[in-house]
Amino acid sequence: MKTNKQTIIKILTVVGARPNFMKIAPFVRAVKKFNESAKVKIKNIIVHTGQHYDIRMSDNFFKDLKIPKADIHLGVGSGTHAEQVGRTMIELEKVVKKVKPDWIVVVGDVNAICAGAIVAKKEHIKLAHIEAGLRSGDMSMPEEVNRVIADRLSDLMFAPDRISCLNLENEGVNKNKIFFVGNIMVDCLENERKKALKLSADQIAKRNFFGGIGEYEYLKQNSFALLTLHRPSNVDDKKIIKSLVDYFNDEVTKLIDLIWIMHPRTLKNLEKYDLIGKLKKNKRMVLLHPVGYHEMLKLNMDARVILTDSGGLQEESTVLGTPCLTLRDNTERPVTLKSNGAVSVLTGNKISRIRKEFKQALVLEKHPFLPELWDGRTAERIVRVIADYEMHLK
Repeated sequence: MKTNKQTIIKILTVVGARPNFMKIAPFVRAVKKFNESAKVKIKNIIVHTGQHYDIRMSDNFFKDLKIPKADIHLGVGSGTHAEQVGRTMIELEKVVKKVKPDWIVVVGDVNAICAGAIVAKKEHIKLAHIEAGLRSGDMSMPEEVNRVIADRLSDLMFAPDRISCLNLENEGVNKNKIFFVGNIMVDCLENERKKALKLSADQIAKRNFFGGIGEYEYLKQNSFALLTLHRPSNVDDKKIIKSLVDYFNDEVTKLIDLIWIMHPRTLKNLEKYDLIGKLKKNKRMVLLHPVGYHEMLKLNMDARVILTDSGGLQEESTVLGTPCLTLRDNTERPVTLKSNGAVSVLTGNKISRIRKEFKQALVLEKHPFLPELWDGRTAERIVRVIADYEMHLK
């Protein structure tokens, strides 16, 4: 901590991929608000690892969410998990030695948080993890490994729900390190909801359409299903992705128009396995490039049902009430499941299960659900806890 005329807390906030950006925007706003009235001041230095380097996957989110340009850009880029974590650690260590922060704050479960957590502890810097305690129980998921590492090393863990708090307690974490603060993603959603409402699904499709003959002029509210896929378990194996493509193309679009937002990894494999051609010929299949935050939020608002393997979209669907089929066998966000009062159901990638749940979802009414403390004030709580913790060390 640096002490001159006033106490200044220096934080390195590490982000690396699109899921981080919508969660860091509220944190940036909360720090600014805190600094306007508090005696202690927080200097928040944003470090972008560059894990998502494509403008559609990174730069547009900073612009849309009014996140200040990253103070430091590590330029890590793509690569294997080991390559990304290793390069991030090497470059981040240099930054830490130069900046000498009081805290490193990591968000979510991407490779950047694993690297950030390890560097923090190696350099004896206090570590805070936003979105702590999420557990799928599936250690074959790289994200689960990242979550466990970050939580094991953190000085402060900010949990989004009661289930996550219990997960940490069951792992033997000192309760004094666990803070139930709510879901920071909801802060972003509530702040940006009005902007999203003003958009048109037709225009979103027109701006991001990348080929084929799908119709996007008549995408009215509740007239389409929405699809995103990116996890290796769904898109890397030829047999699995082909069965999914056949189902979406041959069955889903006979019931309803389908907007498929293509992750680069998914598109690459669809081209590799020669599956993209049949999708482009389907008039009820609307294929889109990755869209901006407000655009995705609007499509989620207007969709009759969403099919996804994204954890963040499970949470958004919970708040918006859009029936959600989660194409995974497990989830680190059980608070979003129907069994806990929300809207999501786990289907895995077995077509028989997806078919059954999809037909049921098509006739469901929207059912918005707000778990405890999902109230848009999570970032404020986090900033206050960090400041109070630091002041108690004086």
